[in-house]
Amino acid sequence: MTKATFTTMGVQTALVEKLKHQGITAATPVQEKSIPLIKEGHDLIAEAQTGTGKTFAFLLPILEKVDPSLSHVQALIVAPTRELALQVTKEVEKLKSDDTHALAVYGGQDVAKQAKKLNGQAHIVVATPGRLLDHIARETVSLNQVDFVVLDEADQMLEAGFLPDVTNIMQQTPDDRQTLLFSATITKQVQSLAKQFLTQPKRIKVESEQVTLTNIKQLLYETTDRAKQDALITIMSEHRPFLAVIFCRTKRRVSKLNGALKQAGFDSDELHGDLSQAKREKVMQRFRDAKIQYLVATDVAARGLDVEGVTHVFNYDIPQDAESYIHRIGRTGRAGGKGLAITFAAPKDRPALKQIEKMIERPIERRKIENLSPKKEKETDHKPKRNRKHRR
Repeated sequence: MTKATFTTMGVQTALVEKLKHQGITAATPVQEKSIPLIKEGHDLIAEAQTGTGKTFAFLLPILEKVDPSLSHVQALIVAPTRELALQVTKEVEKLKSDDTHALAVYGGQDVAKQAKKLNGQAHIVVATPGRLLDHIARETVSLNQVDFVVLDEADQMLEAGFLPDVTNIMQQTPDDRQTLLFSATITKQVQSLAKQFLTQPKRIKVESEQVTLTNIKQLLYETTDRAKQDALITIMSEHRPFLAVIFCRTKRRVSKLNGALKQAGFDSDELHGDLSQAKREKVMQRFRDAKIQYLVATDVAARGLDVEGVTHVFNYDIPQDAESYIHRIGRTGRAGGKGLAITFAAPKDRPALKQIEKMIERPIERRKIENLSPKKEKETDHKPKRNRKHRR
């Protein structure tokens, strides 16, 4: 069977050329399944993990239909986090025409400034639910002529308690809109939302992509909470990651670990929900520019975080569910590169670990902390691209 291309799927030549400039020539499975259905005008429920190319799956057909000569909001993309909203907006900017205007609307920025930009005739709005409702209440945005609504990462949105907000937003949009729902998992809540707001939707599923995991070597160190910090520092000293994301369960644990890493001489910073948006953006930019090498984060950074060159992901605290594990480790091994994911597990983590191994359909290779030596570094094949010494 011949694999579909963007051209054979009928994507406009101008968009195909922009994709080529980004080095994207082949469609991913979720794009191959979604784009024709969206172009035909169907509502859609797409079950697909982060990292499968779902953003372009909905953006390409939307950008073809947006008419820059019309001043109203024509497409609304609702995302659960500021990070994801910004990430989607960046993808829009890469593909849109010069006369098509897109705006990210999220908390942590000046409402009046956002309102002024909205009055500047945004054709595509990418928004978090709470801030979008603020603008609806202020009458600084109108959704009564929206043609497309995308609910991105719907499961995460509902898990975060946004169901009333999403319901309110959907009620502000026309009945004849085209609604596209993308979700890593189709939970009962997601099904209920879809039943309420989608009309005879087509449904597709892209299996959990083993492709995204084949480039990621996964290791597990069995330890205790008390020994975990020393174990992490030992491994980081051995591996010397070029760029690494270290995931903790809570904001408090993030701050505590970041302080310990700094004390040990590592060039690290922290990312969590208590930081102002300006601070979060500054931290992320420093990480993208490799001005800091190690980012200690809560799961707020797991989705929508797309940074080239991340060689290692550390699960300092094991994630609460298998989906989060996939999202976390997917921060490395991107764009065809290789990555290493290292998870620390205490005895109490065994049930969660069992679920993770069931989902990835294989056991994670066990390693012992006491066996670490300089020779072990060679086994990982994940040496940094350039040497960056940290203070001792």
